[in-house]
Amino acid sequence: MSGNEMRYIQEAFDTNWVVPLGPNVNGFEADLKRFAASSGRSRRGDASVKEVYPQTIMPHENNPENLWRESLKGMAEKHVVALCSGTAAVHLALVALGVTAGDEVICQSFTFCASSHPVTYQGATPVFVDSEQETWNMDPVLLEEAIKDRTAKTGRKPKAIIVVYLYGMPAKIREILAVAEKYDIPLVEDAAEGLGSRYEGQVCGTFGAYGVLSFNGNKMITTSGGGALVCPDEEARNNVMFYATQAREGYPYYQHEKIGYNYRMSNVCAGIGRGQMTVLDEHIAHHRHIARLYDEAFSEIEGVTFHGNPSPEYDSNYWLNTITLAPSVKVKGQESAYKTTVKGAVGGAAGVVHSVGNAHTDCEPNANVEAMRVFLDKANIESRPLWKPMHRQPCYQDCPAYVNGVSESLFKVGMCLPSGPLVSDEDVKYIVETIKGAIE
Repeated sequence: MSGNEMRYIQEAFDTNWVVPLGPNVNGFEADLKRFAASSGRSRRGDASVKEVYPQTIMPHENNPENLWRESLKGMAEKHVVALCSGTAAVHLALVALGVTAGDEVICQSFTFCASSHPVTYQGATPVFVDSEQETWNMDPVLLEEAIKDRTAKTGRKPKAIIVVYLYGMPAKIREILAVAEKYDIPLVEDAAEGLGSRYEGQVCGTFGAYGVLSFNGNKMITTSGGGALVCPDEEARNNVMFYATQAREGYPYYQHEKIGYNYRMSNVCAGIGRGQMTVLDEHIAHHRHIARLYDEAFSEIEGVTFHGNPSPEYDSNYWLNTITLAPSVKVKGQESAYKTTVKGAVGGAAGVVHSVGNAHTDCEPNANVEAMRVFLDKANIESRPLWKPMHRQPCYQDCPAYVNGVSESLFKVGMCLPSGPLVSDEDVKYIVETIKGAIE
C-alpha cells in the first residue's frame, strides 16, 4: 500500500469518519465519475495489444476541474454510488429496475456467479444466454432468440439483460444494445472485471442503464472489498442510495416503508480507493503490457492460443490473461488429472468449505488443462480454469438456457494466467518456459 492510500485512511481516522459515508466516499465517487467520463478512440490500427492506452487521466488531485469539462459533457447525467461489493451493485441495479418475484432476467452464462445470484435474491429467474467465439461474451443473435422465445412462452418480456465483460474483454456491446433497445429491455453491464476496458474509446460500464464495477482484492484496483454502480442520472442515483442505506425515510426517527440493504462502502475503504485511483492507469497499462508479452510468446507454441482483442474497436484491460490448450496438447501428469480434490483455499480469497469425495463432474476442464494447472502450481505459479458456465451449475439446472456450445467448449480448454501489477517481464518468461516444459 502506498502513501496515497495511507493518507486518506489516516484522514478518516483523524476526523472520526469511520462509517459507511464521509469525504472519502464522496471523493471516490467523484473520481470514478471522472474516469467513466474519460473517452477517446484508441490510436491502435490493428488488433494487437501493443499500444499503452489509455493516456494518463488520473490522479484526481493533479487534474483541475476544467480539464474534465469537455469529457464530462457526454457523461453529465451519469452518477456513481460506491458500495460494499460488485455483487451488491448488481443487486441494486435489479432493485432499481423493478425486478421482482416471478420476473425473468437474461444473464450471460459464461461468468462468475455474482452476475446471476442477485437475480435469485429478488425471487426472479435467470435465463442464461451463451457466448460468441470472438469475445467470449453474450451472443447478440442468441440474445434476440431468447427474448422472442421467452416472450412467446411466458406472455411477457424479460425484465432486464445482464451482459458481462469476461476477464476484461468488451462484449459486442453495440449489437447487444441494439437488441435491448429493439425490445425496450434495460441493459445492465457487469464490468466488475472490466474496469478500464473500452469499446470504441468509451469506458465499459457506461453504455447501458446501469454499470457495475468491482474493487475486490483481485481487481484492477482494490478497496480490499467493494464495488460501485454507475447510474443513468441523479434521480436514479438517489434511489439506489436510498436502498443502499436501509431504505430509511426522512423522518427524525427510523421509519421504513420499503426493504433496504446495508450496502454502502465505508469511508476507510473509500480512502484506499482514492489512493488506488492514482495508479489505475499504470495498472491498466501494465496488464496490457503483460498481455503483449504473453501474446508474442504463445504465438510460437503450437496448440496454445492467447485470447486477445478481436479487432481495433476492442480495448480489453486484460484483467486476467487467458489461453486455450488444444485437446491434442499432451501435458506431463495428464494421466493423474483429477485424482485429488481441493482441500484448502482456491481462487485467491475464496475458501473451500464443503469437501467432495470425487473431483469429477459432468462438465469439467479437459485432463490436459487440469494437468497444466497442477504442473504450474508445483512451480509456484497460480493459474485457474475459466468460469464454469452458469447453465451447467447444479443450482441453476432448472433455469431456461439458450446455448450454442461456445462457453462449455471454452471452459474445457481454457485457463487464466498470472496478470496482476506485480507480475514482471521475468515472471512472464518463467511462466511461459514452465508451460513449455509441461508439454510432452
